[in-house]
Amino acid sequence: MRDCRTPSPLRAILPVGIGTCLSLMGDASLYAVLPTHTMQAGVAVASVGILLSANRFVRLALNGPAGAAYDRWPRRWLFVAALFVGACSTAIYGFTRGFAPLLVGRLLWGLAWSGIWVGGNTIVLDVTDDTTRGRWVGIYQVAFFLGSSGGSLLGGFLTDRLGYHNAMIVGAGLTLAGAIVALLFLPETRGARHQESEFTVHPDRSPDTLSRAHRIEFSSAVALYGANRLALAGILQSTFGLFLLDQMGEQAQVAGRSLGVATLTGLGLGLSTLISMTSAPIVGHLSDRTGNRWKVAAGGLIPGVAGFSLLALGSPLTALFAVPLTAIAGGSNQGLATALIGDLGNLGRQSRQLGVLFTVGDLASAIGPPLAYALIPWLGVKNVYLVSAAVFAAVFLLTLRRATHQPRPAE
Repeated sequence: MRDCRTPSPLRAILPVGIGTCLSLMGDASLYAVLPTHTMQAGVAVASVGILLSANRFVRLALNGPAGAAYDRWPRRWLFVAALFVGACSTAIYGFTRGFAPLLVGRLLWGLAWSGIWVGGNTIVLDVTDDTTRGRWVGIYQVAFFLGSSGGSLLGGFLTDRLGYHNAMIVGAGLTLAGAIVALLFLPETRGARHQESEFTVHPDRSPDTLSRAHRIEFSSAVALYGANRLALAGILQSTFGLFLLDQMGEQAQVAGRSLGVATLTGLGLGLSTLISMTSAPIVGHLSDRTGNRWKVAAGGLIPGVAGFSLLALGSPLTALFAVPLTAIAGGSNQGLATALIGDLGNLGRQSRQLGVLFTVGDLASAIGPPLAYALIPWLGVKNVYLVSAAVFAAVFLLTLRRATHQPRPAE
């Protein structure tokens, strides 16, 4: 039940969503254009991988402290400060050249994104309850997907028109605009939720049993999120181009036109993002309506198992169906894992729990590409997708078990 002083979800989530979306303009642009504009950036090609992954590795150490900060201090100022740090990091890309300043910018962006992502999700959980949480978390995921995909498109377009440095400066300006929107319109949400937990347990359960039940629920949500990031952000995104190259060669005939493998890869991954962006709020709303988020999460994993299994068949035709299926799973369970953390209550440690969740996700997405490329010489890319299907199947069994042991909603 929401307190009368609690800001409406829209009033809080709209500025948070705008700020989050615009904050990604510089990061997504850099991923899209740095590999092809190393001369303008003043870096060696060999350093691109280090620069693009530096922010992820620094987040492994920063997500936890970011969560502890949000548990202790007002959300609004921490979130706004993170957005301004993000604008500064993107400005470094635009106004400097060379490896050292760009590395500083990437480390600053890691700091900023820990604050933005942990804080943004904390704010969403602050202003929602168990009847609305899935839908609003899903809507917030749309801001993330829109920022990451839109930033890549806009960054590439602006780089072609204005040049690398000017494109990064525009990205910094957009991130700054998002920070100003949050500064002007974001209300404080700390203390908006007063109940310790929105779930109760059967009366014969002791406090120790409750604590153990919460630990199991938390660990299961982390496993769901980690598997999602490993299989999709880690393995599929880094190997899909190689898969198409193996199956279709450097050029393919599509509807009577010759398309390069890079174009097909971009189209496939772009379609995947669009479907994930659509499925997240729909599945989140469904989880609110059913009252059993674990059951919906289990259902969301089934398309992932089917999609990776179809990819393992190695046919371009089956890949046409496989990519949308994996995207449905990706959009569904990324948001549901966050909503499940909110369902646990435990308000004094909720942001720290989000920090752990996102740290595991960052680690999974970071180790996914090297793990996939280490396995490909032994198994081949198709069998690596079969391994991904097995990971999703294992988590499906876990979520199905949680669905049958979910605590009852408090009345």
